[in-house]
Amino acid sequence: MQIRSEHVPDPCLSMETASTCSAGCGTPESLVPEDSMKKDGSTALLIPGAGSPVKAAPKEMTASNSYKTLSLVVLIVQTTALVLVLRFSRTQKVEGPKYLSSTAVLMAEAVKVVTCFVVLFKECNFRFPVLINAIDRDVIQRPMDFLKMSVPAVLYVVQNNLLFLALSKLDAATYQVTYQLKILTTAFFTVVIMQRTLLKTQWVALLLLTGGVALVQMPSGDSSKAEVAHNSSEHFVGLIAVIAACLTSGFAGVFLEKILKQGSIGLWMRNLQLAFFSIFGALFMCWAYDGEAIGHGGLLQGYNGSVWTVVMLQAYGGLVIALVVKYADNILK
Repeated sequence: MQIRSEHVPDPCLSMETASTCSAGCGTPESLVPEDSMKKDGSTALLIPGAGSPVKAAPKEMTASNSYKTLSLVVLIVQTTALVLVLRFSRTQKVEGPKYLSSTAVLMAEAVKVVTCFVVLFKECNFRFPVLINAIDRDVIQRPMDFLKMSVPAVLYVVQNNLLFLALSKLDAATYQVTYQLKILTTAFFTVVIMQRTLLKTQWVALLLLTGGVALVQMPSGDSSKAEVAHNSSEHFVGLIAVIAACLTSGFAGVFLEKILKQGSIGLWMRNLQLAFFSIFGALFMCWAYDGEAIGHGGLLQGYNGSVWTVVMLQAYGGLVIALVVKYADNILK
């Protein structure tokens, strides 16, 4: 049987095949027999002992669509729960000092690192040398590609700290509506960075969204002048924090999408790289803004059940976002 010299990407570099690992733990290259090529140019998978080859493309497309739908549904639930629980954790009355938002961001990144290591270890069949080889191949031997992940990582750390600040100053409904401005910033960076073209109707919808956000910021008619004056300064700080978070979210999301869709490194390895840089960014934020408070009260001061729930939602929400970015796009997210 003649063997074609054309290389085929390692199925372990894509999560589109559910039975393979995204860590790249399999063989780096595979060869496709010539008799597995169909007349229409599609590639068939030859199953040992089977009578005929099976086309892989429809199955992979179905798996990709399933990942897309599932990740979007999970992201909707996670985002809604995070906003409500985070708002509650920042406004609840507790005995002693409140928890420091910078430490919550740090704990979330630590959870991400541990989760990514566990998933990669499992996908490498719990063989530690295979995991080390995968990290060496995708990280050590590709330093410039690895360093690219520092850009979205740092921006996401800044964004997460801004969102904690915003939810300390704004009510959940105002925050949630205002934060939808990230759709506008994401569309802008998508056009600039990804070189995509949006339809006129899409731009009109984005402008209508902006107008709706502006209406939400207007004070209601039954609010007294004293109440408006009392809350105006905190409301302004919260609003600025949300707008800044929208800018960082838009750029970081599109930049990450470009990396995920153009590179050959698996999704969980990318998540590990992202969390690695985010850890250092979060440590810097803890030192710069809350270093003195941490020195007096400790890293986990003020932590309770609601705070740990926020940490878990924040951590696994970040991993779900990576799935959405890979299988859908940032505007849909």
